[in-house]
Amino acid sequence: MRGARGARAFLGGVLLLLLGLQTGSSQPSVSPEELSPPSIDPAKPELIVSVGDEIRLLCTDPGFVKWTFETLGQLSEKTHNEWVTEKAEAINTGNYTCTNEDGLSSSIYVFVRDPAKLFLMGLSLYGKEGNDTLVRCPLTDPDVTNYSLTGCEGRPLPKDLTFVADPKAGITIRNVKREYHRLCLHCSADRKGRTVLSKKLTLKVRAAIRAVPVVTVSKSSSLLREAEEFIVTCSIKDVSSSVDSMWIKENSQTKAQVQSNSWHQGDFNFVRQDRLMISSATVNDSGVYMCYANNTFGSANVTTTLEVVDKGFIHIIPMANTTRFVNDGENVDLTVEYEAYPKPEHQQWIYMNKTFTDKWDNYPKSENESNIRYVSELHLTRLKGTEGGTYTFLVSNSDVNSSVTFNVYVNTKPEILSLERLTNGMLQCVAAGFPEPTIDWSFCPGSEHGCSVPDGPVNVQIQNSSMSPFGKLVVQSSIHDSAFKLNGTVECRANNDVGKSSAFFNFAFKGNSKEQIHAHTLFTPLLIGFVVAAGMMCIIVMILTYKYLQKPMYEVQWKVVEEINGNNYVYIDPTQLPYDHKWEFPRNRLSFGKTLGAGAFGKVVEATAYGLIKSDAAMTVAVKMLKPSAHLTEREALMSELKVLSYLGNHMNIVNLLGACTIGGPTLVITEYCCYGDLLNFLRRKRDSFICSKQEDHAEAALYKNLLHSKESSCSDSTNEYMDMKPGVSYVVPTKADKRRSARIGSYIERDVTPAIMEDDELALDLEDLLSFSYQVAKGMAFLASKNCIHRDLAARNILLTHGRITKICDFGLARDIKNDSNYVVKGNARLPVKWMAPESIFNCVYTFESDVWSYGIFLWELFSLGSSPYPGMPVDSKFYKMIKEGFRMLSPEHAPAEMYDIMKTCWDADPLKRPTFKQIVQLIEKQISESSNHIYSNLANWSPNQENIVVDHSVRINSVGSSTSSTQPLLVHEDA
Repeated sequence: MRGARGARAFLGGVLLLLLGLQTGSSQPSVSPEELSPPSIDPAKPELIVSVGDEIRLLCTDPGFVKWTFETLGQLSEKTHNEWVTEKAEAINTGNYTCTNEDGLSSSIYVFVRDPAKLFLMGLSLYGKEGNDTLVRCPLTDPDVTNYSLTGCEGRPLPKDLTFVADPKAGITIRNVKREYHRLCLHCSADRKGRTVLSKKLTLKVRAAIRAVPVVTVSKSSSLLREAEEFIVTCSIKDVSSSVDSMWIKENSQTKAQVQSNSWHQGDFNFVRQDRLMISSATVNDSGVYMCYANNTFGSANVTTTLEVVDKGFIHIIPMANTTRFVNDGENVDLTVEYEAYPKPEHQQWIYMNKTFTDKWDNYPKSENESNIRYVSELHLTRLKGTEGGTYTFLVSNSDVNSSVTFNVYVNTKPEILSLERLTNGMLQCVAAGFPEPTIDWSFCPGSEHGCSVPDGPVNVQIQNSSMSPFGKLVVQSSIHDSAFKLNGTVECRANNDVGKSSAFFNFAFKGNSKEQIHAHTLFTPLLIGFVVAAGMMCIIVMILTYKYLQKPMYEVQWKVVEEINGNNYVYIDPTQLPYDHKWEFPRNRLSFGKTLGAGAFGKVVEATAYGLIKSDAAMTVAVKMLKPSAHLTEREALMSELKVLSYLGNHMNIVNLLGACTIGGPTLVITEYCCYGDLLNFLRRKRDSFICSKQEDHAEAALYKNLLHSKESSCSDSTNEYMDMKPGVSYVVPTKADKRRSARIGSYIERDVTPAIMEDDELALDLEDLLSFSYQVAKGMAFLASKNCIHRDLAARNILLTHGRITKICDFGLARDIKNDSNYVVKGNARLPVKWMAPESIFNCVYTFESDVWSYGIFLWELFSLGSSPYPGMPVDSKFYKMIKEGFRMLSPEHAPAEMYDIMKTCWDADPLKRPTFKQIVQLIEKQISESSNHIYSNLANWSPNQENIVVDHSVRINSVGSSTSSTQPLLVHEDA
């Protein structure tokens, strides 16, 4: 028993030893519930320190630990168990995480309070459409309120923009929309009662891809010869640059060269162009090429076909019928369609081996770049019987040529060529026509003009012949006179499908023989009457034409110069100028008012245009139109005036074109409306209210004086401080600022002006106004000269005035009755403004820029004489022409400063090349303008053509009055004085 117990004890000890050895050879196992994260000292979720303080964080764990610091999405690491930052900065604000070997971690968020830096800011701000995006602007101080987003410069945020603020991460914008792109933002917060803003951030939104790319190619098909270059461009449009694209030939990637170019069009449009190039195409390159593009939404493709041939070709499209029949006097078009590659180099129509030079057109069947089908049309108008024949179209290119021939037959009414009695007793009738006519004979007793029924059977012999293969067919028929037993009339009648004609032969028996009484094919009295009537008509037409040509014709005064060769000007034909239909304005939006002026050819009418400048605005305009009885030449002249105005463009000192109506009725030219009428009548209305600061008294002993014999000045300066007072008339002497109050461009009347000076027309006139008018007209003429335009009728009557006393140059010839206007003198078959014309224009009919300068000098004389007629009291006769040739010129007008008269004299130099240019005249007048008005003219210089004259009130009607003379007549002097 004792031995058994000992054995059991021994075995138990061995088992315990083995178990102990097994457990000692491995680590003790620990369940996951027993793992613990490292601990951080200080043991709290957040730590607030001030800038410059120390940050000391201790991580405790039995094993190895690692520190990670995250701020603004950036990470940094340390492998020590202690994180120390000796002098904290705002940038040290962030989340500090300690991680042990088991992957467990603990975190603490540290705020580094910096009074100068409340926000940490990210470098950029991006968001994807439809997703949330984080604005990285975490706080360095949690003790703030109203942490949110605000728009830049006080602009409100979009109403549908929502966000969530987190002081540690920033502000998250929910569901970013495409409309938020380029939205400028600030992060904001209130600290100690003051709102603090972060720096600006601009949100850039990446558009969500919601459709497949848009793919197009530059040509859908191409035809080439071998060795020619093949280029086709594929354009891919998508919202972003992430789109992929490639060229594929018949489901296999092409080996051709591809060049790619891309750019952004706006914010959400990306364009890529893949250019496929084959420098030397071969027949094997023929096939279908696909441009393929795909994005995250799907794919799209488009194909182009390339056909390569070994040589060029011309294929004429077969026609159903190349033989044409047409009646005499009718029209016919011969049309050929053909395919050709390369492009045809030579095409022509040939008639019976003679080449046509006109009457035909050749054009592509379509405007597609790859089009190879062409059409040629020959227009044959009012064909004559002799114009039948073969018409051949020939076409060729660099490789081949081809042709097609038409046979054209002209159907003509039969014509009796002759009806006579031959010596052998036969009556012979010859007729011609196409188709071949048939001839019938008829006889009736007595002398008649027609026989409807033949008198018994007639023995007829017929012989056919032809003049030409395509001409009239000639038929000859004979009958013996023995067939007729009585006196009477024989009728030969020719018929075909087109018509019929006949001739008569009268004969009588005399004894035993027959004697011809009368044979004719036409009624001679009718022919004589027709010839006499036609002659009288021709004489009447010639007389009427002569009288019509003697009448003054309406023409555009303004001429555009194309080329200058010495003193020879080559003018552009205004009918050849282009007309842009953007000027078209609907007729139904014009409401016509009173007539502003009327002449022999047409009139100018005040009208209201609705929607000319703005869709809901009405504007007063002037409309030029012709009389209903206007001739074609006058209609062409008005159209030419429209083209010239559109060619010139806008300028403040010309009457600008606003629109036109050329379709669906008579031509209407819509221009600016000038409420104060023409300058000539304006000056005459203002004579009694003119404020003269400088008066020149002229000698009254003689009206004209030749200073070749006397060079003494007859002018003296005097100052007059008084104005004539008249009962019932009161004048307000405004300041220059008042007078120019509306000098800004536009015609809206200022609401702050006093009632006494509400309208320019109620203001007095002074020397500064005259200088202003001189300056503005010179500026307008300088503009016309810069456009190579010659006016040819510059005068005060052709200058209009609008609000702000702005002058505008115009051509009022359409609505001026020059027949009854004493300013226009008959010279040849024209009426000319002789007193305003330069000598070279009067005597040599030469109109140049220099002749316009002469007219400008006469205009200045009109201006400073307050509307007097030039050369007062002197009729335009041989004496006038003689004095102009000899160099006599007018003396200074009553109110002209000496400097302005000097300008007039230089404008009247006998040598055109010594006259100043309008640009030089502008510079000379600028020196005369007072400094107090400098700002006014700087405003004029800065005028923009986009600023339109919108008239509010129109009270002055444009009219034309006869010339008058001032109380003090100027003298006529020699220009050498």
